[in-house]
Amino acid sequence: MPYTLPDLPYAYDALEPHYDQETVRIHHDMHHKAYVDGLNNAEAKLAEAREKGDFGLIKHWEREYAFHGAGHILHTMFWQNMSPNGGGEPTGSLADQINKDFGSYDAFKKQFSAAAVAVEGSGWTVLCWNKLFNKLVILQVEKHQNLTQWEVCPLLIVDVWEHAYYLKYQNKRAGFVEAWWNIVNWEDVNSRFQAAMK
Repeated sequence: MPYTLPDLPYAYDALEPHYDQETVRIHHDMHHKAYVDGLNNAEAKLAEAREKGDFGLIKHWEREYAFHGAGHILHTMFWQNMSPNGGGEPTGSLADQINKDFGSYDAFKKQFSAAAVAVEGSGWTVLCWNKLFNKLVILQVEKHQNLTQWEVCPLLIVDVWEHAYYLKYQNKRAGFVEAWWNIVNWEDVNSRFQAAMK
């Protein structure tokens, strides 16, 4: 089955005023769809290479597969990590783990925001559960797939590619990141954390 663009879990304008309707529409309908299309194409080319036994372009198609596949996964999670009823602070075991691993929610938020603003070029910042380390970690991801760690489960992500915020925030990435905290879907993040801990 080909991969498909998932529907948004809310209306295009539901995240206003923090995330504007036009950016959400373009970001989802055009940018995210391009990664879905790229993933389908890369998978088809890899299947063709296996059928023909011709792996002359394997490096290219594996790179495309990683790039577009990771882009699709991260965007899908990005939409779910936000909610019109979001914001505030995490609660329960997630809050306890944040306090344990970062000292406090405020310290976590400052580190996560600083990491997001400092991503070089295009990429993401991700809060992950590292099963091997048995702790929460914050990672910067360049493009969609560089600078990650193995054995991590992503819980919370923010997209800091310019297409994610440029219409409303222009080059003010820090302004976008600060506004984004108002729409973080902690219920979704907590459910991901509970699943990662099992």
